[in-house]
Amino acid sequence: MKSSLIPVSIRSIVSCALGFALLANFANAQQALTWDQVKAKFEAVNPVLRADQINVEEMKAEEITAFLRPNPQLAGATDGTQLARHAGVWQPLSGTQYQGSFSYLHERERKRELRLQSAKEGTQITASQHEDLERNLLFTLRSMFVQTLEAKAVLDLARADLDYYDKIIDISRARFKVGDIAQIDLDRIELLRVQYEAEIETATVNLRTAKFELLELLNERTPVDKFDVTGTFDWSDALRPLEDYHQIALDNRPDLRAAIETIQQSDTNHKLAVSNGSTDPTYSAWATYNPSFNNPNDKETLGLSVSIPLRIFDRNQGEKKRTLLDIDRSRSAKDAAQAQVFDDVDSTYEQLRSNMALLRPYKEKYRDQATRVRDTVTFSYEHGAASLMDFLNAQSDYRVVQLAYVQLIGSYLTFVGQMNMALGREEIQ
Repeated sequence: MKSSLIPVSIRSIVSCALGFALLANFANAQQALTWDQVKAKFEAVNPVLRADQINVEEMKAEEITAFLRPNPQLAGATDGTQLARHAGVWQPLSGTQYQGSFSYLHERERKRELRLQSAKEGTQITASQHEDLERNLLFTLRSMFVQTLEAKAVLDLARADLDYYDKIIDISRARFKVGDIAQIDLDRIELLRVQYEAEIETATVNLRTAKFELLELLNERTPVDKFDVTGTFDWSDALRPLEDYHQIALDNRPDLRAAIETIQQSDTNHKLAVSNGSTDPTYSAWATYNPSFNNPNDKETLGLSVSIPLRIFDRNQGEKKRTLLDIDRSRSAKDAAQAQVFDDVDSTYEQLRSNMALLRPYKEKYRDQATRVRDTVTFSYEHGAASLMDFLNAQSDYRVVQLAYVQLIGSYLTFVGQMNMALGREEIQ
């Protein structure tokens, strides 16, 4: 009976152990995030964006304040209370007069409506400025994302170079054993291996540094060894005409939109300043009770009044002039913002075009040529038909060409992010 239970227990323990091992491997596995996932996470948790979004909500709340009516005034008063005896009798409240009054300031010339309109336009400006902040921060995030992909590509290239060089070392050792090369040549080849090791260490440090900066932007506390990103590290030869990008930028740049909305708010503020220069009457009504009157019909009375300020000196002249000048200032700021849009698009377009012009020969010719030269010289060196110096030069040229191509792709992707920032949307993928 006992012998039949032992295998079952062992199988259970083994199954549990395997299950825990799989869970541990799953927990420790890296989760490679795509650009869309990184962007969504950034927009959700970045503290700078969240704080600025609260600012937009505060401006929205000010719309409520702007449209409030003036509070009415309610007042009460007494008078005529006696402080001395009359005919030997002290009746202090017998002749006291009671009065209650109600007054209300009536705002004319659409003051409330103009205040609300100005507040709404202020909210629109703040929202556009929030989008502009997000546009700039996303460019920084995109740059860090590209730097991470580039660092990964450089690290993979360095590891591949080391693997290839290790094969050359094995070949050189075999040639040395048969007396085909001298000890000094073998030593030189083995000593050069430290350069490849140094390149791997440098690439590893650069990759971890890029991940650190990306984690900081994401407000993430994940260990760097458990954090990774993935994406296409390549380039496209497609580029639309410059005029198309001009129009896209004019339609989508939030800073330009904010400048245009500022002109509208300045015009509204000028109308409000003119409206505030008008006279607002105050309507009042009161009721009194005065028992000291001899006429019994005069004890309870009602009264109405209208108070109209005489705007002789203060007609809000200063605000009228200031807001009028502010319209011109806003128009000039809009022209400057539009000029900045064209400058951003033009300069980035030229950088992107130049980068693509450099990438084309690398893709079409230089990389393949460098690979053929390295493989041919390596084959010749393996069979004693090429010198050590020829092999080292060919290997060095190959590394330079391949690294330059990776760096050019990194620059291309950075310029693509800069162009998207200049356009105000992700137009180029």
